[in-house]
Amino acid sequence: MSETTAPLRVEDDGHVRLWTLDRPDQRNPVTGADMIEAIEAAVDAANDDAQDGSLRVVVLTGAGSAFSSGGDVKAMRRGDPPFGGPVSGSREGYRRGVQRIPTAMARLDVPVVAAVNGPAVGAGCDLALMCDLRVASTSAFFAESFVQLGIVPGDGGAWLLSRLLGPTRASEMVLTGDRVDAQQALDWGLVNAVAEPDELLDVARALAGRVAKNPPSAVRMAKSLLRDAPEVSLRASLETAAAMQAVAHTTADHREAVDALLERRPGTYTGR
Repeated sequence: MSETTAPLRVEDDGHVRLWTLDRPDQRNPVTGADMIEAIEAAVDAANDDAQDGSLRVVVLTGAGSAFSSGGDVKAMRRGDPPFGGPVSGSREGYRRGVQRIPTAMARLDVPVVAAVNGPAVGAGCDLALMCDLRVASTSAFFAESFVQLGIVPGDGGAWLLSRLLGPTRASEMVLTGDRVDAQQALDWGLVNAVAEPDELLDVARALAGRVAKNPPSAVRMAKSLLRDAPEVSLRASLETAAAMQAVAHTTADHREAVDALLERRPGTYTGR
């Protein structure tokens, strides 16, 4: 499959799907209505294709030199909605606009690997945080830069960073707005790996492949447990895990995984 849906390019390679933010001349802003709608559509298509196990992992990257510049600062200066106008209208504009991205990413069933090829700034940084795993180019940096523009993370960045890094590091990024380079991001646990620019997609695809080789229904259920963990009690998580585990034991993929382990061979999984 190869499909171009401006401003998001979608390509398949086996069980891995590549999403490319495709506005390189604008450094891939994510706050425009067409980008928001494209991400929502891509999530819905991925969830449909994941049902039979044909799609197992998504890799997300940016075209050109930037991962994403986040919001459109020129539009902020002009006061275009949702950046200007009455407070009530602006508030609703965020709810009906950029906040649809974290909502969409949260309902994506398959894991996402962010291949952060360059600057990930503001809402672009937050988009990387919405992914399950992150690989950064040596030329990448992350900046939760909202306060430097006199605004706050409007699309969940404070929540995402606190969940990922804990309150101390999250506070440093949110309250200073300063850049965190690739090596510092690795040291902090913000990314899983750092790669040279010309090796970034290969490293991201290799990581995606390590996920995709596992039984896909088990991966989707495991992602669900991870996603819900910060918001539920241990007791509730155990109850959900017990229910999922009971289902997992009935699958053909589980039986194949056990046979493959005992027979010391790779498993062949069908998503059933």
